[in-house]
Amino acid sequence: MRRLTLLFALLLAFGLPASAGAAAFPDRIDLPDGFAPEGIAIGRGTTFYTGSLSLQGIWRGDLRTGDGAFLVDGGGPFVGMKVDAANRLWVAGGFAGLGYVFDAGTGEPIGEPLALATAPTFINDVVVTPDAVYFTDSMRPAIYRVPIGVDGSIGAPITIEFEESAIGFQEGAFNLNGIDATPDGGTLITVNSTAGALFLIDAASGAVTPVELEGGPVTAGDGILLEGRTLYVVRNELNLVAVVRLSPDLANGVVVDELTGDTDVPTTIARFGASLYVVNAAFRPPEAPPATEFWVTRIAGPGS
Repeated sequence: MRRLTLLFALLLAFGLPASAGAAAFPDRIDLPDGFAPEGIAIGRGTTFYTGSLSLQGIWRGDLRTGDGAFLVDGGGPFVGMKVDAANRLWVAGGFAGLGYVFDAGTGEPIGEPLALATAPTFINDVVVTPDAVYFTDSMRPAIYRVPIGVDGSIGAPITIEFEESAIGFQEGAFNLNGIDATPDGGTLITVNSTAGALFLIDAASGAVTPVELEGGPVTAGDGILLEGRTLYVVRNELNLVAVVRLSPDLANGVVVDELTGDTDVPTTIARFGASLYVVNAAFRPPEAPPATEFWVTRIAGPGS
């Protein structure tokens, strides 16, 4: 018995064989047929969330097992999303001009939907900072700030408008799309899909600074993820994720890599451990048949 115990201890110390260890996380997680996903967010543990453009609702799944079920059954459309420290799921509402807040554990709505804009509008993505939540609008030269009190209370939305030239705005095109922020929430970073340009926004003043990008532009830029001085930009129709190395002040960047995987027009991105996860919207031209199968793709991040 002592020899078996010692052998087991040595196996633990030096690493069990792959067959005896935990199963690898799947590279593909299937979603319901016709789901048409857009946003993706990582929650507590290995939980992820994605929303449906086809009004099916919000799906909650497990990155480890691939299992999942509807957290919110029906409604939307639901686009970009993030989970905050209070386990609230913030969701952009697309053409509805709304922002939504759900309990990420139960799926129950928290308060009434946030009225952000009227048509023409497309509330596209969202980022949570320590004292506010920001939504982008792809059809207007504006973003929306929702203050968060020290007690977690949700304030009334505030519109932050920009000069059209400051963000490369083009009427009738998809403009500001993905958004992220520095950890302190003082600086926001966003991408203009049509212009392929990146912009910094001062959260306090609303001042805009273009990011000087070498190796760009990042046209078809969709969801983004900022980690330190590395920015990941999903380029949906190009089926890749651009990796941008930013300067210390974030005002300059160089495209240093392009990541690919089993994708079909990926839109938004999230990270868990060393892996990046994207959802595949499989956008099709009007004359083409719609896609039926939809899935989440795991992409190994740089250095993983």
